[in-house]
Amino acid sequence: WGQLRPRRQSMMLLDLHSWLSVFLLFSIWWSQASSQCPDSCHCAWETGTVLCMDAGLREIPEGIPLDTVSLHLERNYIRNIPESAFSDLVHLRDLYLSYNRIDSLASGALRHLSPELRLLDLSHNQLRQANREEFGSTRAKTRLYHNPWHCDCALQELMEALHLEPETVNGIICESSVRGVGQPLVKLLDSGVNFCSLQRKTTDVAMLVTMFVWFFMVIVYVVYYVRQNQAEARRHLEYLKSLPSPRKTPTETDTLSTGF
Repeated sequence: WGQLRPRRQSMMLLDLHSWLSVFLLFSIWWSQASSQCPDSCHCAWETGTVLCMDAGLREIPEGIPLDTVSLHLERNYIRNIPESAFSDLVHLRDLYLSYNRIDSLASGALRHLSPELRLLDLSHNQLRQANREEFGSTRAKTRLYHNPWHCDCALQELMEALHLEPETVNGIICESSVRGVGQPLVKLLDSGVNFCSLQRKTTDVAMLVTMFVWFFMVIVYVVYYVRQNQAEARRHLEYLKSLPSPRKTPTETDTLSTGF
């Protein structure tokens, strides 16, 4: 028994050493995997900054380090942002996407941004429409100026929901709109223009026109149906009149009266 105890202790130490070795190898692998820098980008590990400016990118690069704090994607050829593109970047605080060709945002594309995000720059792109669902509940300071915006109710609601950078708000110009083309959206809203009420009025008019057209079609059908039935009845009556009259056959009464 005295010889078994040292052997058991040595086996336990061997197992512990094996587990520590596995844990160390896993830690090394994980640090290497998380420290890889995407192609065409430069990573400053000490500050958590990833620089991908002027890299000729046409989409969000893969392999962005998970501990990224500041991501620079300015001056590329990115056209859209897919859903959950930044969902793994839980430490992201600054996201720069200006001077690209972004013209669409996937549903919920920015919904999964880190709650720690402080700045979201989407200026100088090709965005025409956007809504609150695409941005989620982000409270980051947001830049939306220098985009060819179509001013409507959805953009008005987005303006009211986002924390826009004050000094850039006047740069959100209505490139197309039912009212105020070429003017800053914020000035139109300050002057009393309400795109949501205009949209509701337009919808009400459209519904009224639709109901009128439907009612008109019903009236036309009823008139056509009545006239068609009248024509059929007239033809049937004329047909009955054209039939030869049946001969009158002598009845029993006529026979008796003749006998008397």
